[in-house]
Amino acid sequence: YDRWWEGRKIWGSFVNNSRNLALKVSVLMQSKELRERFRILIPNYIYAAKEHLRGPVDIRELEPCDKYPVTYYNRQGHVPSQVMKAMYSEIEVWKQSENPEPERLLYLNNELQSFTDNIGACERIKKTPIPYSYNIFLKKVIFLYIFTMPIGFAQQFSYWTALIVPLLFYIFISIEMIAEEIEDPFGKDENDLPTDAIYETIRENVDEIIGR
Repeated sequence: YDRWWEGRKIWGSFVNNSRNLALKVSVLMQSKELRERFRILIPNYIYAAKEHLRGPVDIRELEPCDKYPVTYYNRQGHVPSQVMKAMYSEIEVWKQSENPEPERLLYLNNELQSFTDNIGACERIKKTPIPYSYNIFLKKVIFLYIFTMPIGFAQQFSYWTALIVPLLFYIFISIEMIAEEIEDPFGKDENDLPTDAIYETIRENVDEIIGR
């Protein structure tokens, strides 16, 4: 469960970072073209992140813009990093064209760095499965406990033992199955994190903040 909850906190951070970046872009950047590119690139990064955690990213689903058409992205590479590179490139364009104060550059850099930190944390969860030996050992402990339980219960609960033991077995096995179900919280299963809905929320928020 801790893996699932940590993943949820990371995706909550994605929401906050996206809003913060969009707000800063909308206020600090004078160029309409730059703001429009970030309006597209921020949701593109979130889309690339959620699909990257599931498998290959379908780059055809990324929204193209003037400088970054779909062909800019390489499906075989790390697509979130490719989107991030585009955003850093636009920061450099802003730096050259509008000459912002250094602290303003730092404002945006901190948000972009948070994006990179978040995807790294998600990859750590995904690529560090629960050890197979731990799973096997836990199952053995459950079966051993359930197998020996009637010995201690028989005197105290008499024939109720026949009902109590299967019930406890069901509870323990259910907990173990739930743990296996949410071990990788970034997929499309019913119990996985709602990353599709979170992405849609971010896209709508960024559209609203930066505007079309």
